[in-house]
Amino acid sequence: MAVATSLAEPPILIVAGKPKLLDQLRMAIRALHYSLKTEEAYAHWVRRYILFHGKRHPAEMGEAEVNQFLTDLAVTQRVAASTQNQALAALLFLYEKVLRRPLDRLEGVVRAKRPKRLPIVLTRDEVRAILARLDGTYRLIATLLYGCGLRQIECLRLRVKDVDFAKNQITIREGKGQKDRMTMLPTAAKDPLEKHLQRVKRLHEDDLRAGYGQVELPFALDRKYPNADREWGWQYVFPSANISQDPRSGVRRRHHAHESPIARAVKQATSRAKIAKRVTCHTFRHSFATHLLEDGYDIRTIQELLGHKDVSTTMIYTHVLNQGGRGVRSPLDGLGSLEKPG
Repeated sequence: MAVATSLAEPPILIVAGKPKLLDQLRMAIRALHYSLKTEEAYAHWVRRYILFHGKRHPAEMGEAEVNQFLTDLAVTQRVAASTQNQALAALLFLYEKVLRRPLDRLEGVVRAKRPKRLPIVLTRDEVRAILARLDGTYRLIATLLYGCGLRQIECLRLRVKDVDFAKNQITIREGKGQKDRMTMLPTAAKDPLEKHLQRVKRLHEDDLRAGYGQVELPFALDRKYPNADREWGWQYVFPSANISQDPRSGVRRRHHAHESPIARAVKQATSRAKIAKRVTCHTFRHSFATHLLEDGYDIRTIQELLGHKDVSTTMIYTHVLNQGGRGVRSPLDGLGSLEKPG
């Protein structure tokens, strides 16, 4: 028996003679061009599934064991519905793409409850206050999150060639669901973005002189176009401050900026603006959609700008328009003065 080890997690026994199960899983994920985050998440849930069943190999298990694991997550671990769904997606992928034995219907699984929560939305004054308290690249990123309705990772993955200053539009490649879409480039963001790209280009030229300047390309384009990874158009709009080793290829290069520092900057700016709402980078996207609705744009247009697959997802913003109580006037406001009679 061969043993797969990890510094952070207990070892898992895998049958010798073949690539380790988690290695097979990673290879299948990379073949389908899934993100590194998805790869890490799926490997995590497959490992937990195996450990939950006493290190039995998944090939020896099936629907019943998957049901038990998912039910335990909901009942004992009390995970969120989204977490349970992620675990299910990982196991479905394992059985279908790696073990080549798709699971039949999963019945009797206790589902984690999905709370019905409305998204947190900022007023226009609150957006202005937060942006005013951000500096440099952080302010530019937050400006695009709000001004274009981007997800944070979509913004960080932008390439120079995806920004069209002449047409005032941005193309989002491989968004959620592996879909491309286009959104507007706000006029107010053009000048700071152009100046930012001038600085990024100088950084790229310095990297090239130092023997770096490569960037990761999607869908193995680096094999089809050997020099494309050094071309200016393929560089990230928001590159990392440091050159680091790619965890998949081992190549040392400059990746896009990481999400964490931006999230911290937004949190600090929100605190300095004395806004009590729980604001994240995604709050700017919620505010973008809601403010477009307030301005009278139709729901289908907003759906396309956001990249939602179903218009029902976009409809949630109709419930958070700046009309307290769905625009209904409270009977309290019809009582007049509440002062005590003299």
